[in-house]
Amino acid sequence: MTAPEAIALPRSSARRRGSLGPFAIAWLLLAVVVVLATMLGTTSIPASAVLGAIWNHLPLIGGGVSVEQGWERIVIDVRLPRVVTAGLAGAALASSGAAYQGVFRNPLADPFLLGVASGAALGAALGVVLPIPALGYSAVPVLAFVGAVIAVVLAYTASRTGATVSNTSLILAGVAIAAMAGAATSFILLTSNERALTIFGFLFGSFNAASWPRALTALPYLVVGITVLLVYARVLNVLQLDEEQADQLGVDVSRTRMAVLTAASLTAATAVAMAGVIGFVGLIVPHVVRIVFGVDYRRVLPLSALLGAVFLIAADMLARTVLRPQEVPVGIVTAMVGGPFFLALMRSRLGALR
Repeated sequence: MTAPEAIALPRSSARRRGSLGPFAIAWLLLAVVVVLATMLGTTSIPASAVLGAIWNHLPLIGGGVSVEQGWERIVIDVRLPRVVTAGLAGAALASSGAAYQGVFRNPLADPFLLGVASGAALGAALGVVLPIPALGYSAVPVLAFVGAVIAVVLAYTASRTGATVSNTSLILAGVAIAAMAGAATSFILLTSNERALTIFGFLFGSFNAASWPRALTALPYLVVGITVLLVYARVLNVLQLDEEQADQLGVDVSRTRMAVLTAASLTAATAVAMAGVIGFVGLIVPHVVRIVFGVDYRRVLPLSALLGAVFLIAADMLARTVLRPQEVPVGIVTAMVGGPFFLALMRSRLGALR
C-alpha cells in the first residue's frame, strides 16, 4: 500500500464520505433500536409511552407527558438501564476492535487478542468464589476489570525487548496469558460447585445486572478510552503503511501503538467488566464499517462505536425475547452471528492469498 492510498481518499470518494449521511444513518438506527428494545419484553409497552417516559426524565427540558406510572417505572428503572449498558458495551467493543485491527493491520484482530477476556473471566471467577465484604456484589465487575488490566500489562511486559514491542511477540504473549488465565478459570469452575452457574453467566455475557449506577461508573473509563482512540484516528491511517514509511511521515510507531493499544484495552476491559465476555462484536462491526464506508479511521472509529451500540442492543433484545420468558445469554447470540461471519471472512482472506 502506498502513502497516497493509505492517507488520501479519491476525490469522488472523499466527497461522498464527507457528508454527514453515514453518521445520520447510524444515529437514526441507534434511536430506532433503543426505542424497540425498550418497548419489547415480558410486558409490551407502546412506543408513545416509551418516548413519553424518556422525555419526562430529560434534565432541564423534560416533563409534562402523561404516561401510565407502571410503564414509566419499567422503562426508566428496568429496561432503559439495560439498553444503555448494552449500547455502551457495544460501542466500547466495536471501537476497540477497530483500533486493534488498525494497529495490527489485520481485520481478524479483536479486542480480546491480548488476553483481556480471559483475564476478566479469571477476575470475575475469583470475585464469585472469594467474596470481598467491602465490595459486596460489585466485587465481580471490579475484579473482572482488574484481571483484564493485569492480563494486558503482563502481555506488554512479556513481549517487550528493550524499548520496543513487536506485534508478533505481543500477540504470542497475549495467547499464552489467555491460555493460563483460561486454565485457572476452568480449575475454579471445577471446584466451585454451586457457584459455577454464576461464573458461566459471566463467561457467556449478560445484562441482567445492568443498572444506572453500574453504567455511570463505567462511563468515565469508556469516555477516556474512546476519546483517545478518536484522537489517534488520523495516525491509524498512517499506520496502515509499513513502519519505515510511517516513521518517514513523522509518526513514532512504537509510542503510537502503545497509546492506542492501551486505550483500546482499557475500553474493552471496561465493557467486559460491565457485561461479561461477549465475543465477535469487535470483529464484525469494524469490518462491516470498512466495507460499507471505506478505510479512513476518522470515520471507521466513530461509526464502529455507533453501530457497535446498535448491534449489541439488538442482540440483547433478541436474547430477551426469542425464547420469552426464558433469556438466552447475549454472548450466544453474538457467537451465532459472529461465527459464520468469521469463517466467511477467513475464507475470503485465504482466497485473496492464492
